[in-house]
Amino acid sequence: MDRVIYSFMFVLILLSSKSVVTTKAQPPIYLADDCDFNPQKPLGGEYQTNLNSILSWLSSDAATSKGYNHKSIGKNNSAVYGLYDCRGDVVGYFCQFCVSTASRQMLQRCPNRVSAIMYYNFCILRYSNENFFGNVTIYPPRHVVGTKNVSSEEEIQKGEHFMRSLIRKATVETDQLYYMDGFNLSSTQKRYGLVQCSRDLTNEGCRQCLEAMLAQVPKCCEHKLGWLVGTASCHIKYDDYMFYLFNNQSYLVHRITAKQGHLSKSRNLIFGLSALGIVALLCLSVYCLCCRNRVREDGLLPDTVPLSAYTNLPTIQLITILETTNNFSEASKLGEGGFGPVYKGILPDGRQVAVKRLSRASNQGSEEFKNEVTFIAKLQHCNLVRLLACCLDENEKILVYEYLSNASLDFHLFDDEKRKQLDWKLRLSMINGIARGLLYLHEGSRLKVIHRDLKASNVLLDDEMNPKISDFGLARAFENGQNQANTNRIMGTYGYMAPEYAMEGLFSIKSDVFSFGVLVLEIICGKRNSGFFLSEHGQTLLLYTWRVWCSGKCLELMDPVLENSYIANEVVKCIQIGLLCVQEAAANRPTMSNVVVFLASDGMALPNPNKPAFSVGRRTSDETSSSRNSKNISINDASISSIVPR
Repeated sequence: MDRVIYSFMFVLILLSSKSVVTTKAQPPIYLADDCDFNPQKPLGGEYQTNLNSILSWLSSDAATSKGYNHKSIGKNNSAVYGLYDCRGDVVGYFCQFCVSTASRQMLQRCPNRVSAIMYYNFCILRYSNENFFGNVTIYPPRHVVGTKNVSSEEEIQKGEHFMRSLIRKATVETDQLYYMDGFNLSSTQKRYGLVQCSRDLTNEGCRQCLEAMLAQVPKCCEHKLGWLVGTASCHIKYDDYMFYLFNNQSYLVHRITAKQGHLSKSRNLIFGLSALGIVALLCLSVYCLCCRNRVREDGLLPDTVPLSAYTNLPTIQLITILETTNNFSEASKLGEGGFGPVYKGILPDGRQVAVKRLSRASNQGSEEFKNEVTFIAKLQHCNLVRLLACCLDENEKILVYEYLSNASLDFHLFDDEKRKQLDWKLRLSMINGIARGLLYLHEGSRLKVIHRDLKASNVLLDDEMNPKISDFGLARAFENGQNQANTNRIMGTYGYMAPEYAMEGLFSIKSDVFSFGVLVLEIICGKRNSGFFLSEHGQTLLLYTWRVWCSGKCLELMDPVLENSYIANEVVKCIQIGLLCVQEAAANRPTMSNVVVFLASDGMALPNPNKPAFSVGRRTSDETSSSRNSKNISINDASISSIVPR
């Protein structure tokens, strides 16, 4: 177990290390394992349970550790010893991502082994049924060399001296058990080196291992420009390019020291530029503070204010996003909207996510990105989609949401086959869920939030078909005491827009109520509001609903596929609620607290709706007649009182 075969790993390191430098964000690359040297054998049930537990622990611990740790679980024959160790220059999420990836792959690549080691370019993961913690493995040493030759014997001597200095820094000066650095071989040539031990070793054990590896170099590698020598416990590497991710501060100091003679000539310039930089920074800070409270006419956040000023939403590394979405592959793509494409992915901890990537060509999307992060990061409700993190690396703007496996409501509702699976009980449950989510936005959260773009495609469905409101790019928060606002920039979706918003730019919580009413009627009839007048009815959905309501035949609106599952009084009540929500005068529409109470009450007499807004379509004689006679079907003339739901 302790004598691990490194040769394949070294070859792959040399082949892949160039890409590590040129790419700032890349997923961990599988290099090799020792599975072929450990025969398969049946694992006892208790050992398998402990093995699963140790791999899970290693994966989760890597998120908060310093890049390495080890642990044992179980006793006697069922004991499992596990360890992970990330490369010294790989920290934080890079390390955790690598260990999590290795943990998931370990049992797939090495099934039914009592011990195994797996190597990635960023980390090593190993487990065994024997305690290997602190053991130094020196034999057999393995090596891989490059194709180029060194330029002189002098370089060989300088290279050996340099690598000894790294060993000293790793084991004596820093106690890190790893070190990486570079030096100037000449005015035009640089060399780089890395030494690292498994960090379960002592300093002395690490030094012995690294010295033993360096002693192998004259036998195999010293005349070659690039080489790597190592065992299971340690390795050393030397080359003419920076193969590690981050440069050590000590190397920067060396470079500055080498140019000490030039510093005195440029000190005044540095001080001058520094002073100008401080002044510019102060001016920018004052400008940002002035802009922070500026109100935009469209209700979105000011472009000049940094995102960090508004939210503490966790960030996620771009490297993780790339791995999660398979580098934004077409196979991972779920769809595309005005914001940009959306991809499906799996985080290192196994959670499925939806990754929303801002199109770089979208100026409006950049504004909506800030807006969405600001609002949804502060909102938590079972009927709102949950935003997990965002990514701002390398000029990307990415939002990471919980993944909802059943797509959006419109995907099911407006498909002739899929909507057959939506019986009345399920549709009523969706109406109730959307109502509760909207009520939370208006009254239940720390902010009074107006969504401004509620529609079927912005309602997502989880595994159990529970609705979750999504897409807060156009949302607007109201301050205490504020009930409405005005904008000259109308944004949203026609067909769901309240008339006062579409024509005058006025929006309030009643704007969302109107959109909710349209959505309720769509859920009942299974058809879109937009384009409804092109159907055999020759009218908009709202006008057609009003006509059948006034004629006392409102069940004609119902989707025929509900024939065997509907409850008549519930359908009629929901149609009435929908009509109450789409009344032309905003003041006549109920609040969402009213709506939630209406939906929950079986015996409550509801107000009689007035004619809906947007009388667009081919006007018929029936419509004129029903408009004149609408009062004849009055159910309750009482006005809507202020009702607080339980």
